[in-house]
Amino acid sequence: MNITLKQVRYFIAVASSQSVSLAARDLHISQSAITVALKQLEQEVGAALFLRTPRGMVLTQEGHQFLRHSERIMAVVADAGRALKVREPTGGGTLTIGVTALVAGYYLADLLARYQRVYPEVDVKVVEDQQRFLEHLLIGGEIDVGLLISSALANRDALASDTLLRSPYLVWLPANHRLLALDEPSLSDLADQPLVQLTTDDMHAITQRHWREAGIKPRTVLRTSSVEAIRSLVGTGIGLAVLPDMTYRPWSLEGDRVEVRPLKEVFPTIDIGLTWRKGSLLPEPARAFIELAREQAKLRARQSRPGR
Repeated sequence: MNITLKQVRYFIAVASSQSVSLAARDLHISQSAITVALKQLEQEVGAALFLRTPRGMVLTQEGHQFLRHSERIMAVVADAGRALKVREPTGGGTLTIGVTALVAGYYLADLLARYQRVYPEVDVKVVEDQQRFLEHLLIGGEIDVGLLISSALANRDALASDTLLRSPYLVWLPANHRLLALDEPSLSDLADQPLVQLTTDDMHAITQRHWREAGIKPRTVLRTSSVEAIRSLVGTGIGLAVLPDMTYRPWSLEGDRVEVRPLKEVFPTIDIGLTWRKGSLLPEPARAFIELAREQAKLRARQSRPGR
């Protein structure tokens, strides 16, 4: 297989903008060059990566899978150069990171892999626990930095935070569900539908508040701490779900059985952010982790910005 970095870069640009013309504008090259590169890429991987529709270039199931690998490829390339330029963080050292379950499952992995590629000499320890307890550990200096739900911090007077990702809510529906005909289903559209709720990181309490504010009592049929369980339950038609978009994985095994729509109501986003104790002198490994996390967040934002 002969896949080039140029093909991967063009693919990511088209996937992000859903348009060959917009990608060509951003990359300052001709549309024909991108079209040829994508055709060659699809021939190399042996699968169609895009559906060409009147609305634009829409990723196929295989396209979503390849996008995830492509982002990792470009991150590894960037890290290879970065590793030769950065100074050694205190000749090694240690880094203790606190994460909640949702963050561990849907944000941590790629960032941690990048950090360990660039700083292989740092001994990294990850502590997963409830957010309130992790905030306590941060204030007590028992962990260096947290990756938490920054929109739900309880100790803002003692903790500094820097948001990396803002994740809006999506409605999850099984394929062929009648509500897929709506561009933006509302809570009232969901009121008579069976609902599956996520309990991890107090997500059920957060969403219940939004339902109450709308004056609607949801018809909850099941609560679970597993996003993957919800993916299967929605895919088989047991119920619908309202979840942050960071948990939606169209490239997963259930990706072809679950479709999403933006929610009509504007809820506050679920924000993932760096957190550390105010006024503390962070060790060099922690400062390097924060810098890399900010860099990756900017890269993700550029790649996911619609209509560039």
